[in-house]
Amino acid sequence: MKLSDFKFDVPKKLIALYPTDNRDESRLMVVHRKTGEIEHRTFKDILEYFGEGDVFVTNDTKVFPARLYGNKEKTGAKIEVFLLRELNPDLRLWDVLVDPARKIRVGNKLYFGDSDLVAEVIDNTTSRGRTIRFLFDGNQEEFEKTIDTLGETPLLKEIIERKIEPEDRERYQTVFAKNVGAVAAPTAGLHFTPQLLKRLELKGVEVTPITLHVGLGTFRQVDVEDLTKHKMDSENYFIPEKTVDLVNEALDNKKRVVAVGTTSLKTVESSVTAGGRLKASSGWTDKFIIPPYDFKIANSLITNFHLPESTLLMTAAAFGGYDLIMKAYKEAVKEKYRFFSYGDAMLIL
Repeated sequence: MKLSDFKFDVPKKLIALYPTDNRDESRLMVVHRKTGEIEHRTFKDILEYFGEGDVFVTNDTKVFPARLYGNKEKTGAKIEVFLLRELNPDLRLWDVLVDPARKIRVGNKLYFGDSDLVAEVIDNTTSRGRTIRFLFDGNQEEFEKTIDTLGETPLLKEIIERKIEPEDRERYQTVFAKNVGAVAAPTAGLHFTPQLLKRLELKGVEVTPITLHVGLGTFRQVDVEDLTKHKMDSENYFIPEKTVDLVNEALDNKKRVVAVGTTSLKTVESSVTAGGRLKASSGWTDKFIIPPYDFKIANSLITNFHLPESTLLMTAAAFGGYDLIMKAYKEAVKEKYRFFSYGDAMLIL
């Protein structure tokens, strides 16, 4: 498939700047692969589609406040540092993006807020990428607390064009969030509430986690027309035994295995046995799922409405079928569904 196959117009006003007041009251488009039928529902109606023995696989990664603002030594010039991933906790080495990149060179020292947090630029990695070492006297717990205090919720400012607000700390985190390490939320999980989970449990539905620490590569623009030439960034994942047991039992019993989000989908499809069952594992995955693709584990998917030409849209189209998903997106624009991280949801059955 080609990049241009995923081009369509989304009016700017359909990109959600804020979430709905109640998480489970966002809209839900239900897409039936067998019949091609499309329904318009509310997210909490998702209860009607599942029952005893079905399994929801959620991503329990937790977003940390990855955007830091600081100043360069000597000049005092304002700078932004976006933390991508920790390379070495003992040395406090981090992979980061910097802005303005042309002013931040190897050897520069960067100061953050009124705190004791200082960083030194160690290496250039890409045009905007740097490796930095934090110079901090406290222990790891104190370091993480300092980052948490100084950092800002890492919403993509290029797309959500507004100031980050204190409420974003809580709303840009799923109810499943537990293991710190993501710089972007697994957004399909944002629609769940404790009440909705309780009602799923009462219906006999199992909810079980994997962890995939979502990186910025998920949103990186694809700049090649031939999609087979696009390289995804690697992301760290973990699939526990308990999840494997629940998922494989559901598959054996011909029940629904629901990937909550493309990150959960990518993770379970990265760890499949020769017999087409899920296996416990951990490591890094750079799996890029585009149509056509033979899914082995998940047979249902919950996902948000993604932007044109995004890898997330490509994965959703691989799962739902290219023609049907592009038709559904056309309808979503017509029906004024809300797009992107704080937008509405789609359930593909």
